[in-house]
Amino acid sequence: MKRSFTRRRALSVGLAGGASLAAPSMLWAESARRNTSSFTMQDWRDHFDDLGKATIVADTASRALHFWNHDGTDYRIYPTSVPMTEELTKRGYTSIVRKKVGPDWTPTPSQVERFGWEYVPPGPDNPLGTHAMYLSWPAYIIHGTHDTRKIGRPSSDGCVGLYNHMIEELYGLCPIGTQVRII
Repeated sequence: MKRSFTRRRALSVGLAGGASLAAPSMLWAESARRNTSSFTMQDWRDHFDDLGKATIVADTASRALHFWNHDGTDYRIYPTSVPMTEELTKRGYTSIVRKKVGPDWTPTPSQVERFGWEYVPPGPDNPLGTHAMYLSWPAYIIHGTHDTRKIGRPSSDGCVGLYNHMIEELYGLCPIGTQVRII
């Protein structure tokens, strides 16, 4: 007899405790701002003194690119691919110095040596996708990709990759001289 009483009591305490725990979290969840992609939010003021012509912060840890226009009224965030290793990841301040629709791709000497890769003209086989924005650092580019499996994971040799439709949008927003920080 004592055994069934203990089970009933445990069940009632468990149900009552569960209800009291669930109610506050349900109320909190309704008012909480959600970040479903788990991107780390960035504030441009943590990286730059002003917005300049436009500003990009590429966060390799959360695999996201943050964009602000010149007056801060337009903020966008994009999922990205990031470099495969720390050795390939360059961090710091740079800027967009050149832009190209339908870029061609020439592998770096180390890529030719390691993989035997060759020049690829614009088109569906090009690893730079449909648009490219070249940074002041040699061989570092913010570009699209035809291989959508790469977005959200370490998959590049140093560049920041976006879905083609997203790089097309970002390309139109970023003038030459856009300031960039890769963290």
